Amino acid sequence: MEKSIVDYFISLVQIDSESKQEKDIALKLEKDLTALGAEVKFDQANEKTAGNIGNLYAYLPGKVDMEPILFCSHLDTVKPGIGVKPQILEDRITSDGTTILGSDDKSGIAQIICAIRDIKESNIIHAPIEILFTISEEIGLVGSKNLDYSLIKSKFGFALDSRDVGSLTIGAPSENDLKILVHGKEAHAGVEPEKGLNAIMIAARAIRELPLGRIDEETTCNIGKIAGGKATNIIPNYVEIEAEVRSHSEEKLQKVTQQICSIFKETASKYQVENFEDKIIYAKAEISIKKGYQSFRLKEDDEIINLVYGVNKNLDLSCSTTIGGGGSDANNFNQHGIKMAIVGTGMTNVHTVDEFILISDLEKGAQWVKEIIKIYSQM
Repeated sequence: MEKSIVDYFISLVQIDSESKQEKDIALKLEKDLTALGAEVKFDQANEKTAGNIGNLYAYLPGKVDMEPILFCSHLDTVKPGIGVKPQILEDRITSDGTTILGSDDKSGIAQIICAIRDIKESNIIHAPIEILFTISEEIGLVGSKNLDYSLIKSKFGFALDSRDVGSLTIGAPSENDLKILVHGKEAHAGVEPEKGLNAIMIAARAIRELPLGRIDEETTCNIGKIAGGKATNIIPNYVEIEAEVRSHSEEKLQKVTQQICSIFKETASKYQVENFEDKIIYAKAEISIKKGYQSFRLKEDDEIINLVYGVNKNLDLSCSTTIGGGGSDANNFNQHGIKMAIVGTGMTNVHTVDEFILISDLEKGAQWVKEIIKIYSQM
């Protein structure tokens, strides 16, 4: 195992681990955690996610008679994440600009493992520690959705999966995923276009009426993918659209979701054409809705929040909480009764080829994890 956190982090980002392909990094981490005295297991979540390995669970016994404390990061990265070539440029680590760096979330992994290594090497007496490295977080939190929660003993923990070191996200929205298929009727685009129903045009007119972007302080909506049609000389008879709605309010979530459904169905119903048998063909919209994840909100005076405030004060970090707009594994942990806040690692410009992390933040994040373990073990 590489001695410095910089070297360790660099070794991790060079291991390809796009979603569903996390086996290589998981096996390295299994070896490293076992060397630190942890009991390591894998669940069978990959059987449901079509990945090549399950979630990694590790348990380190402690000498303090307390419930364990849990730390979580995810193993997978977004694309393009194959063949990452990390570079140290003055005060930061970047990729070579052709791929993401992978600090989301390998900075969290490095900080957790290096903090535990420092605690072990310093012979610091600590409470039991649980570690969960999840698979396929980036494609819908599916690793933590299919996690074997019977493995977890902790009542609370931290997901290292946001930007600023010491930052504390105590709430996140619910999300609905929508798949919309608009059906039209195909016809020759040059010879008899009047006999067709252009599904792309119908979809475009519906999209024009949608509430998109930030709707209010709690709610957002986005059209993310559109696909359809076969050729320029064919009136397209279908178009498939993928969209999402997020909100901290379940009532608003359902209201906007239903508004989208109504707009597409009502727009499609306005278009019709006769076929060669003089029968009326109507355009239509088929919509499926799937819950992406459930919202959560921790209380400002919760024990987990007070613990972070104490640690941040010790490390001269800002002591404030935020309510996030994105989903993470923390949504699923909280839904299963495990209080989990989201904390920062220093990752910056994630999901882009301009991603980087300051070396000072990488080191500071490991110090934060170490201090959390120390302070919790003294409570």
